[in-house]
Amino acid sequence: MITASSSHSTASYNPYDLLRHMWHHRDLIIQLTMRELTQRYRSSYLGMLWTVINPLLMLIIYTFIFSTVFQAKWGTLHTSQGQGPGQFALTLFAGLIAFNVFSEVLNRAPGLILQAPNYVKKIIFPLEILPVVILNVALIQSLISLIILITGIVFGLGVISPMMVLLPLAYLPLLFLCAGLGWFLASLGVYVHDTGHGVVFVVQVLFFMTPIFYPIHAVPEHFRTILYLNPLTTIIDGFRHILLWDQPLTWTTWAVLTACTATLAWGGYIWFMKTKEGFADVL
Repeated sequence: MITASSSHSTASYNPYDLLRHMWHHRDLIIQLTMRELTQRYRSSYLGMLWTVINPLLMLIIYTFIFSTVFQAKWGTLHTSQGQGPGQFALTLFAGLIAFNVFSEVLNRAPGLILQAPNYVKKIIFPLEILPVVILNVALIQSLISLIILITGIVFGLGVISPMMVLLPLAYLPLLFLCAGLGWFLASLGVYVHDTGHGVVFVVQVLFFMTPIFYPIHAVPEHFRTILYLNPLTTIIDGFRHILLWDQPLTWTTWAVLTACTATLAWGGYIWFMKTKEGFADVL
């Protein structure tokens, strides 16, 4: 049974209070996260195995299309072996892990409050934790994919980069980015019902505007600036540096991106808290 403690009488927008507020509701967040995961696969025969099957199937399809049909290559992958479909698959999969977290949160966020009217109208409930819940679900699925990737690296390349210890830092700007946009879109979706349709289109465009299945140096130089304005470009590049190329993060770029995405997360939270008072009137 889901229970919720009463919300604070006055909202605080201090970043420290934001973290403390989420920690205060940690049990509820964990409970809702587990319920979301179990309900997603409850009616299927394979259940949670789909969290493994889905990324594997997509990996096989994308690898065949881009490495065999389009013959895309990344060039040197900083390993002792020449690049083949296996290395292409690993490089592609590393990019997909990060992008799938982003797309999962953005596609779910606009309808999040609309699909939970009881939480808005009938009980005192901290609505601001709902975007965190879907972010947690996306994060858990990405960790499962990460285990698959690391297994592939061990068997395919025979090496494990010691830089993998930096992976939590690579995740940090991605989590801030998703949290901020999740709060913003969850609120906007209540007032503008077309938000979900627009987000689906934007995510599809970003999929091709992010160097997931092609290296950025393959893009004409005068277009690269546009790609670098996309924060996912730097985030995915960081994942690959750590997981596959045995290189550290580009610390200055990482610090700037983390600061910007943390500010975005804070702004998204403030937006959500200031607009959530009108949710009941709209619903």
